[in-house]
Formats: sequence, structure tokens, C-alpha cells
Amino acid sequence: MANRPVHFIWLLDCSYSMQGEKIARLNYAIREAIPEMRSVAHDNPAAQLLLRTLTFSTTAQWHHKDPVPVDDFTWQDVQVDGMTNLGEALQLVSRELQSPPMPQRALKPVLALVSDGVPTDDWKAGLKAVDATPWGRKAVRVAIAIGEDADRGVLQEFLGNPELRPLDANSPKQLAAAIRWASTAAVKAASQPVAGSSDPMTKKPPYAPPVLDDDDDDVW
Repeated sequence: MANRPVHFIWLLDCSYSMQGEKIARLNYAIREAIPEMRSVAHDNPAAQLLLRTLTFSTTAQWHHKDPVPVDDFTWQDVQVDGMTNLGEALQLVSRELQSPPMPQRALKPVLALVSDGVPTDDWKAGLKAVDATPWGRKAVRVAIAIGEDADRGVLQEFLGNPELRPLDANSPKQLAAAIRWASTAAVKAASQPVAGSSDPMTKKPPYAPPVLDDDDDDVW
């Protein structure tokens, strides 16, 4: 039986507030998470994991526009530039969550949002556009808040589920753990449909978000 696609889309804040250690650690964390994503995909042979990346700053643009099988995916570092136009990024994503281009036989897509600040455009209109699509409503969503200045209220609304919370990444170690968790638990949730109304992203374990002690790590 042919496997079914799982589209995993990173939405990455590349505004100027991410410059320096934050963007360097983000690039490192995602690069290091790719082998773990491959492992999860191999454990779920009925699903074909396809990766894409969208960045947003003064403008939103596809960093990896075409879906790439995880076994063929090579991370290309992102760079910082400008403002925080999350709404524009969500509008771009919403176009990919229509059918077509999303195939009818796909499994739930994954939307993973990473941000360290406050949106500078009409993000609510963008989120409404995502929620208006059939695949946007079905999507498994995760959100990572980098640092204390991240707007957790926006990230909570993006999640669209009161039982879920944004993952806090207030240090390089927490960011690495959050990226790892988002890259693996979300793929498991998307590629293993659960009968009934329960959402596997709310179950523990293995879907519990990481909780880390920062005693021996620098805080942003």
C-alpha cells in the first residue's frame, strides 16, 4: 500500500531581534534535528515525511518552497533581516493548505512556528486564512517562544487548542530541546492518526513538551 504524505512546514522568525546567538542556535538545532526526523519517519513507513521552510521578517518567503522527502533534505542556514511579518507568512502557508495543492490523501500537516518577538503586521488575518482552509484546521501545530520577549499570547492563538502551550526556549539548551521535540512528537502525531476525538499532541508520554533546568546554561 502506497504511503501517505505528511507535510511538515517550519515558520521561522528571522527578524533583527533574532540576530547573533539566537539565529545561530536555531540553525544548529534544526540541522541536528533532521536525523531524528528521519528516524521517526522510518518508524512510520506508511507515512512519507516532506519538509519545507518559510521565513518571515520584513517580508515572508519560502526558504525551501518545494516539499522535500526527509531523506533528501539538506538544511540551509537562515539569516536575519528586518521586521516580524508573521501575518504575511501565515497567508503564504494558507495557500499551500488548499486542496490542491495539498493532496486529498495526505495525513495531517505539521505547522511549527518559532518566534522571539511581537508580530508587526496583521497576523490575525493571516491566522484566519489558515483556519479557513480544511488542512489548516486539521494541522498539528507547535509553537516555540524564544526568550522572554516573545508574544506568547500570539503563539497560544496560533496553537488553537487551550490544552496546548507554546514551548519556552529561554536558553540555547531549551531551544535545542524544543526543536527536537517539535521535530519528532509532531511528526508522530501527524503520521499515526488516532481513532475518536482525542488529540495525540495532548498525551503524555511521549508527547509531553520538554522541561529543562537552566542552572548551568546562559539565558537569552
